[in-house]
Amino acid sequence: MSTASATTADDAPQTSDPQPSQAAHAPAKEVRFRGLITFAIMLATIMQVLDTTIANVALPHMQGSLSATQDQITWILTSYIVASAIMTLPTAWLMGRFGRKNLFLFTVGGFTLASVLCGMATSIEQMVLFRVLQGCCGAALVPMAQATMLDINPKEKHAKAMAMWGMGVMIGPILGPTLGGWLTESYNWRWVFYINLPLGIIAFIAMLLFMPDSERSDRPFDKFGFTMLALMIGALQMLMDRGEGKGWFDSREILLYAALAGSALWMYIIHTLRTPHPFLSPEIFRDRNLMTSLVFIFFIGILLLATMALLPPFLQTLVGYPVLDVGLIMAPRGMGTMLAMVMVGQLANRLDARILLLIGLSCTAISLNAMTYFNTSVQASTLIWTGMLQGFGLGFIFVPLSTVAYATLAPQYRAEGASVFSLSRNMGSSVGISMVMALLSRHMSTNHAYLTENVTAASLGISLQQVPQDLVNNASGILLMLDAEITRQAATIAYLNDFKLMFWVVVFAAPMVLMLKKAPPANHQKAPEIAHAVAD
Repeated sequence: MSTASATTADDAPQTSDPQPSQAAHAPAKEVRFRGLITFAIMLATIMQVLDTTIANVALPHMQGSLSATQDQITWILTSYIVASAIMTLPTAWLMGRFGRKNLFLFTVGGFTLASVLCGMATSIEQMVLFRVLQGCCGAALVPMAQATMLDINPKEKHAKAMAMWGMGVMIGPILGPTLGGWLTESYNWRWVFYINLPLGIIAFIAMLLFMPDSERSDRPFDKFGFTMLALMIGALQMLMDRGEGKGWFDSREILLYAALAGSALWMYIIHTLRTPHPFLSPEIFRDRNLMTSLVFIFFIGILLLATMALLPPFLQTLVGYPVLDVGLIMAPRGMGTMLAMVMVGQLANRLDARILLLIGLSCTAISLNAMTYFNTSVQASTLIWTGMLQGFGLGFIFVPLSTVAYATLAPQYRAEGASVFSLSRNMGSSVGISMVMALLSRHMSTNHAYLTENVTAASLGISLQQVPQDLVNNASGILLMLDAEITRQAATIAYLNDFKLMFWVVVFAAPMVLMLKKAPPANHQKAPEIAHAVAD
């Protein structure tokens, strides 16, 4: 989708006769160096999406180096996701105002610099600040890369280009832990961020030399509307991050965040209904398929990243796997997603998208249910097949849901719908990570207290009179060993409780499939549009 067409689509609600831009249907102009441009933007895109999960397996190492608590260390993940979510929304306006090439160069350069700063961070405060900067700079890369892929390819090649691009966007976060594990094991956790330096330099030079620019536009920017959305998202994330440590709504700080989020949402709604140029067109929220899909993808966002935030520390601290092995064990999850996307591409024209969604939900639920039976001696083969099945299920969910979300949406609102769809997915991931980590901390304390109360001489079948004197003399050391084992078992149960929670998330999300309208069958003429929606 070109910048001109994006501008027309966004301005359409204010015209008396909204029509899709003719530029959207014009044949793509012959572009020189198409292969090099594709290489550059795909390199930048993969670099950005990898950073949503590449730091996961390094979190235990970073926690000690940065002197962070269990709750604080998750800010490294959530700060990046929230910053990306907020700054994704104004991408179309920024590209129209400053031009595609200039924005690409700024975002790639800023993202690379922020990555280096993350690698140099010496405190948790510095790391979170630099991750926010990294997320803000990288947010525009994904939607801009999609638009550029459509612009530089003729219409008959749009489906192929978007299929390749969409698979890269989906696989990137899943393969991140594998690369992160190898870098942390072979070097140290700082190389998880330093690896972006050569990639960013190559992408920047290629874009500087070969990237074509786009037309500019003077579309008005709804500053108040954007500010209210950003305030709502930021306040909601702070509520989730700090709620557990502050006692939730018993704390004035948490009540303040809740009030800010609710007030910002209310003011945004009132402002949108009255302004002639709202930040998001109200019409997109009247489409049943899109609204249902927004709720659906929020839950899928929880599953996509929350599991990957839980598994690395579980496998390293409780099961005892080295960090490199953790990355390798999680790699089949990406293979499952890849296989699912290939199969969905073949089945999309033969089966109702809602049936494909149910297949994906079933596979994901089976995997999560199996994970609730993990223990500290879980076999690598069990970890591999559950991860692969879960990746397969998510692949079967993501593509059909992205397709059916836009099936009944008017073309002139598709760009805005895609932005909100991406925001909902990112917020689901952020809220999911905060939620499972908060519950993990609470369940660890609760389980430890319960197990301690029930570990007595009577429960173990031991008579104090039968205890040898040498054990009595070393009681303090034995009690320390016993407490360590109780702590280990309490943590294991806490992780399993989180897996069970995500299983029920899938179960409760499944009935929403019935609320979706049947998507029209994909034909040759509609393939590029459907591929476009899948990529979003």
